[in-house]
Amino acid sequence: MPAVQHRGKEEHAMNGQSVAAALEAEHHEINAGLAAFDQQLAGGSWNAALLHDAATALRRHIYIEEEFLFPALRELGMHAPVVVMLREHGEIWRVLDTIEQGGEQVTSGSARQAYVRLASLLDAHNEKEEQILYPAADSVLDDAELFRLNELITSGALPAGWVCAHASSTESND
Repeated sequence: MPAVQHRGKEEHAMNGQSVAAALEAEHHEINAGLAAFDQQLAGGSWNAALLHDAATALRRHIYIEEEFLFPALRELGMHAPVVVMLREHGEIWRVLDTIEQGGEQVTSGSARQAYVRLASLLDAHNEKEEQILYPAADSVLDDAELFRLNELITSGALPAGWVCAHASSTESND
């Protein structure tokens, strides 16, 4: 795997991107998939394949952050921002569950309301990650962690049955 110089140390390339850029690119891809689903929904069509693809990508992204990135950031002393992100992941997960479980039985209006809620949550959440957590990720991960992150981003799948830490509760003390 090619390596690039970054902040004076070797890291494994994520298509030539920093950790922050690679994770931010995933945000954009996920948002585009969800927007494509919303366009169809607004036109009166429930596109299960579009929703499935976007939801799978979003859940996988949350997995990468919670199981890989956030523990390293906690070690850096970023406990409070990580706890906020974990709680927000739980809320995002629950809204996504609502949309997915409703399926075509949900009226397009209620599904659209849930989608608007999800989009709003993601906009605020992603901005915080991109401004606060991701820049720190570029400096905290060592070569082995960068290699593992690269593997997860490029080919990793969400393990069967994995659910984000705060998906089942509205309040948690992490």
